Amino acid sequence: MSAKNPKILVCEPLAQAPMAWLKGVSQVVECGCASEAFAANAPDATGLVVRTYTRVDRALLERLPNLKVVGRAGVGVDNIDLDACAKRGVVVVHTPDANTQAVVEYVVCLLADALRPRVFLDHALPLDQWENARSEIVASRQMNELTLGILGCGRVGSRLAEVAQAIGFRVLFNDLLNVTPTNAASALRVDAATLFRESDILSIHIDGRPSNRDFVGAPLIGLMRSDVLVINTSRGMVLQTEALTLFLQANPKSRAILDVHDPEPFTSDNPLVKLPNAFLAPHLASRTETAMTNMSWVVRDVIEVAMGRSPQFPT
Repeated sequence: MSAKNPKILVCEPLAQAPMAWLKGVSQVVECGCASEAFAANAPDATGLVVRTYTRVDRALLERLPNLKVVGRAGVGVDNIDLDACAKRGVVVVHTPDANTQAVVEYVVCLLADALRPRVFLDHALPLDQWENARSEIVASRQMNELTLGILGCGRVGSRLAEVAQAIGFRVLFNDLLNVTPTNAASALRVDAATLFRESDILSIHIDGRPSNRDFVGAPLIGLMRSDVLVINTSRGMVLQTEALTLFLQANPKSRAILDVHDPEPFTSDNPLVKLPNAFLAPHLASRTETAMTNMSWVVRDVIEVAMGRSPQFPT
């Protein structure tokens, strides 16, 4: 395959404009890694583009002897074996800030849904029913009376801290790195135990590195308040399902809103499915057209590497 017309395998759907651009500068084959088309085209493929559910491991790389670059249309690269890629000289590129705004908006929407119940009327009501409807919808506390704890203060966590402080939350955060949330100077860094003990709402934003598996397990979960609201939009594997299930069962006033799961899709034997205070969404946080297009533009860096040039966003 000529360097001027590299073959790029796209294993998961991309937004329309980036895909059209990619097709204009390369030979594109859209195929899942288990397909016959993948097997037929893998030997001379220069680039591979994946999103969330394609696992790029040693076994897959062995099927791609001429691979130069893997593009992850998204932020995290936990579905890509970076060591295996490095040993084969394969560059991995991603889109580190592509969905920050989308995820923060989503978390704020979840907070509003959980903390400010609403009712809408589809017909006129007499005065007594009107008053009954109003009396039934009363938030117990305002957001400026609550503490929001943020576990993981990278791009999303930092932006969420800024927005939450603007709304009026007291913001605590914990992060493995020595970071300070941008434009949220009064957010208070605390240790993980304090974060879990003092937060009315806990929003999880740590990444999917192997060392973070089950990071939110029984020792930390057991510290949470009995009426806590837990939100996870990071990775399902960072939260220990069994420990959270036991906590929610023992504390019926607590709630968990989980956008990510391990595995995905979750199965019917997941113990959270039947809990009335667990709310499970199908991984929606980054599902805006803007974010999905931003993530799909990873193809620009894929072509840069395929052409022997330096990418803008290597891992």
